[in-house]
Amino acid sequence: MVKTPWYKFYDGIRPHLDYPDISVFDYLEQTAGPRHDHISYNYFGNKKTYGSFLKFIEEAAKGFKVLGVNAGDRVSICMPNTPEAIIAFYAINKIGGVANMIHPLSSEDEIKYYLNISESRYIVSIDIAFKKIVRIASETKIEKCILVSAKDSMPLHMKMGYDLTKGRKIKVPESDIRMSWKDFIKLGTSYTGETSVHTKGEATAAILYSGGTTGYPKGIELTNLNFNSLAIQSFEACQCLREKDTVLAIMPIFHGFGLGICIHTVQTFGGTCILLPQFSSSTFDKLIKKYKPNIIAGVPTLYEALMKSEGLEGYDMSFLKCVISGGDSLSVNLKKKVDEFLKEHGADVQIREGYGLTECVTGSCLTPMDYYREGSIGIPYPDTYYKIVKPGTDEELPYGEDGEILISGPSVMKGYLKDEEETAKILRKHEDGLTWMYSGDMGSMDEDGFIYFKQRIKRMIVSSGYNIYPQYIENIIDSHPDVLMSCVIGIDHDYKGQVAKTYIVLKNGVKASDEEKEKIKGYCEKKLVKYSWPYEYEFRDELPKTLVGKVAYTKLVEDSKTMNC
Repeated sequence: MVKTPWYKFYDGIRPHLDYPDISVFDYLEQTAGPRHDHISYNYFGNKKTYGSFLKFIEEAAKGFKVLGVNAGDRVSICMPNTPEAIIAFYAINKIGGVANMIHPLSSEDEIKYYLNISESRYIVSIDIAFKKIVRIASETKIEKCILVSAKDSMPLHMKMGYDLTKGRKIKVPESDIRMSWKDFIKLGTSYTGETSVHTKGEATAAILYSGGTTGYPKGIELTNLNFNSLAIQSFEACQCLREKDTVLAIMPIFHGFGLGICIHTVQTFGGTCILLPQFSSSTFDKLIKKYKPNIIAGVPTLYEALMKSEGLEGYDMSFLKCVISGGDSLSVNLKKKVDEFLKEHGADVQIREGYGLTECVTGSCLTPMDYYREGSIGIPYPDTYYKIVKPGTDEELPYGEDGEILISGPSVMKGYLKDEEETAKILRKHEDGLTWMYSGDMGSMDEDGFIYFKQRIKRMIVSSGYNIYPQYIENIIDSHPDVLMSCVIGIDHDYKGQVAKTYIVLKNGVKASDEEKEKIKGYCEKKLVKYSWPYEYEFRDELPKTLVGKVAYTKLVEDSKTMNC
């Protein structure tokens, strides 16, 4: 069951790939060599070639060297998707440093925690986060904050518009730690030494943080090999990527999906990243019309927005080559709706679901290009192995039986930052000689190696001794013709322990009413075994989202507890 025959479905792909033992930057430089004149990124119409991108990285690397950043030092990046963010990421890697990725909307306490656990002395930050950084700087080792505005790399006419709208609302306090990006780059002109350290595959390239549900998230150490193998595997698994393809980089750089797929994978196969520092579902249709991207990669809620976009009615989207959903579970019925939408708009593609965790950067499993098995999240990436075990053990289960998903391969993390105990729990060496990562997710595998995700183990509802999987109920509810999407949680019950409650977003034009609730309730009672029937139904205009766009089911759990107090 370990060596799944994925290659049967990926025509012409080698069963084993070559992974160079080099740094993230060195791999970028190697692949960009013959593509110096190709467009690396597009930021609001400001397009830069790979040659220019490499030049900017060198300038930033010199700036870091003058500041005193050495190999192994951690430098924080608290940025949305701007050119400066990706330049800083590769420049830090070029000099042998480690990029500590922080969400710019994090709270003061969270930022302080991220800076202290990483021992960062320098941070590259967007201006809107600077007030928070200034307030906690004295409680950290921060010496300088290199400040960036979202307008810095915009074309001139857009800079003026930005100053008149969003820019005028941003007040940047004076501080001794403040340094502008312009002054930072100017500082580097005095450096005349070598900037390239040429670290190897095993060296840590970045620290990303998991979305923990309690306490502070864990720092996940990801190596050069993790990022480079992901890029190589993703290119092979997708099968349709070509140099000069344009990719709508909506997923943020502080997320494994955004940094690993939308940035590093795209940059190393010679594509063009369409960088967006902020995404709004209300303007999604305008983005598609303006940029006509060949590839879109995002979370299911992104495609929920796509379905609601009235501006795309009758619009030809035949320019799409690949549409990928990851970061959260895509229900069977939402997939069907999106596939139908794409077909109606001239796109000869299906939405392809990926699966992964930040502990392996991001995706490690993907639906094949022209093949789909209902309910499956696809087949493992080349050289990535899956197996299903009895939760928490190494006892392998038969095909078709639900258990915990384990992953082994070159993209699996180095470990949790300063947490050997937790690392030992999730990374375990088995008798087969492989180190396996325990995902904490329930799923199964069929005889052809297709993986079926069922649910996070901690989301499983136990009601009167029965195991109820919210994802399964969501699939049923989402198949109702009036439903756009749903989320199911467990709520406390006096004698059953827990029962299911569902939150429902209706399609445009369908009004929430008691009559509508009874229709969906009757539908569920026809489709579901009695013990898994939702006990409560609640309509919402939209479902709460996490900072990276996933459905925040923990927020719904909190809401339900507040209501019952």
